[in-house]
Amino acid sequence: QVRLAESGGGLVQPGGSLRLSCAASGIIFRLNAMGWYRQAPGKQREVVATITSSGSTNYADSVKGRFTISRDNAKNTVYLQMNSLKPEDTAVYYCNSRSITNYENWGQGTQVTVSS
Repeated sequence: QVRLAESGGGLVQPGGSLRLSCAASGIIFRLNAMGWYRQAPGKQREVVATITSSGSTNYADSVKGRFTISRDNAKNTVYLQMNSLKPEDTAVYYCNSRSITNYENWGQGTQVTVSS
């Protein structure tokens, strides 16, 4: 059974930092591309950052220079380090996995709220 378990969300002040983690089970993690997506109230889900099985990364323009995605294949975990957070980063953040056959799995999401 596939499970993607996000953690690390919470309430943070503008300019602060959070680190999200996503622990994967039930997949061959090292062969999957991983990603973080987010969905704000009333908006569509959007990609935040992705990392391929070989470690290549890609970021949404809105988070470039502030967020960093990384993966630890030994721990079956992908991370999202978020710095210089802004109120517009407030959203539910979802972990995604994509296999070599483009089969996707999603986590349940973790809430990130940036507010003073």
